[in-house]
Amino acid sequence: MNTARTVRRLAPILLAASLLTACSAGHDGTSDGASSPAADVSTSPAAVHAPASAAPIVAGDSDSGSGATGSGSPSSSGTAAGYPTTERAPGALVPAVRDSFAVLQATYNDGCTTPGNCEYFLNRLVSNLDDLYDSMKASPEGDGHFAAPIARIRAMQQAFKGDFSFPNLKQHKQLLTTTRDKVNTWMQGHPEDYR
Repeated sequence: MNTARTVRRLAPILLAASLLTACSAGHDGTSDGASSPAADVSTSPAAVHAPASAAPIVAGDSDSGSGATGSGSPSSSGTAAGYPTTERAPGALVPAVRDSFAVLQATYNDGCTTPGNCEYFLNRLVSNLDDLYDSMKASPEGDGHFAAPIARIRAMQQAFKGDFSFPNLKQHKQLLTTTRDKVNTWMQGHPEDYR
């Protein structure tokens, strides 16, 4: 009888302890702070961008019944001219031009003025311009409609010659911001493309 009473009193405590232990393990099933291989997958913005050579898939694309706009296979190196992005997940949608443009416009509130922020800003600018390039290439309007901004972004990409290190980005900071500004000016002249 004494044992039954003890078990009844300890049951809520044991239940709470087991739930806390399960919750503290996290999503990857470990409680020692180590992560599983699945938890090591990067989810940063740079880790989810498609290279310019990847075949984009756009929702509502009327060029083909499947919605694919290319062969679906990236270049043999996996990146376009060493561009610092990873491949988009198979079947992932390329953002609409207006969405990529809005993200690019947000860079006007950022810059290299804050100590330690310059590397983040320049990488963000490269990534945002790359996303806009991909969106324009995949647009139902056709890449011919966006010929001027696509050519400007491609020229910027080629100027880096595959070196996207921070020192090289810093050296080309003026090129990056000028490219952003010229693309912004072109887009402002074509409001139907982002509204």
